[in-house]
Amino acid sequence: MAEDDDSKTERPTDRRLSRAREEGDIPQSQEIKTVAMLLAITVVVWLMVPMMMGRLKAYLANFLERADSIRVGSEQELAELLGHLAANVGLVLLMPLGFLFLVGLSSSISQTGWTISTRKLVPDLGKINPLAGFGRMFSLQAVMELAKSMAKLAVVAILCGMILRPRIKELEHLPAMEMPAILEFIHNLLVHLLLAVVLVMVVIAASDWAYQRFNFMKKLRMTKQEVKDEHKQTEGDPKVKSRIRALRLQRARNRMMAAVPKADVVVTNPTHYACALRYDADSMTAPLLVAKGQNLVALKIREIAEEHKVPIVENPPLARALFATVEIDAEIPPEHYKAVAEVISYVLRLKGKLVR
Repeated sequence: MAEDDDSKTERPTDRRLSRAREEGDIPQSQEIKTVAMLLAITVVVWLMVPMMMGRLKAYLANFLERADSIRVGSEQELAELLGHLAANVGLVLLMPLGFLFLVGLSSSISQTGWTISTRKLVPDLGKINPLAGFGRMFSLQAVMELAKSMAKLAVVAILCGMILRPRIKELEHLPAMEMPAILEFIHNLLVHLLLAVVLVMVVIAASDWAYQRFNFMKKLRMTKQEVKDEHKQTEGDPKVKSRIRALRLQRARNRMMAAVPKADVVVTNPTHYACALRYDADSMTAPLLVAKGQNLVALKIREIAEEHKVPIVENPPLARALFATVEIDAEIPPEHYKAVAEVISYVLRLKGKLVR
């Protein structure tokens, strides 16, 4: 097993990462969710709780002022009263609870994106195997998670102790304070505690996210052979691709050779290059290069031209220029008009002599 791990030295490919994502295997940190919820709770306690308490106070004050007029003579009336009370309290709690839900959902989506996978829902008998579960419970990863949790709790406890210790003497004065002052003192102290814990948890969450990402990429690392095999599956076997390219080139060359007999002239180097031109003054604005080649291909173009009595004109500069700058089935560019026109005129005069 160690040898297999040592051989996995390559980063996972995009295809492997995509496949892991489809299976629901996505790196995420539980600490980020925790710190997001703590931050949301801090916002609720700091900003929303005073407003909520004000609304509840106003509602309960109004409720108590008309307590003598409330009828609770029957079970139905009592049920209506309790239902009305629960509805009003629920409306007050709706905003903070909704805010907490949205933050919890966002903290998960921000790490994984909008991913829906049913692979994790498929029953796996191996997961309910008692022996396998016992092994996971006492595995190195489980021990590390336990140690991390204990360390986190210790840090938070020490931090809370550091904040509470200077204010212990203030707690002795609480019995002599009025209720609004007591509530304000507790509220401020709780906000300070939450802010301190959030700051510490941000550092822990950032470290945990980096560790989870590193561990995830390490788990998906591949061997050199796996990368080659996946490249073949994605891009195709190089031998097959080379064969396909060769077949396409051969077909293109066959089509090109089939166009040589229809050419009006073949311009040569005389042996290294050959370019076949076709021109119809009624339908073309400029001559068309229907075939070109060098060395053996040029020789084949000459042979086909001789077989079909297509005139061959030796003009090395023009042949080289046409081969280098003009693609097959493309018109001759203006810079070559003069030289090509001279060749075409010569061929027309030649054909005229042959006719006579």
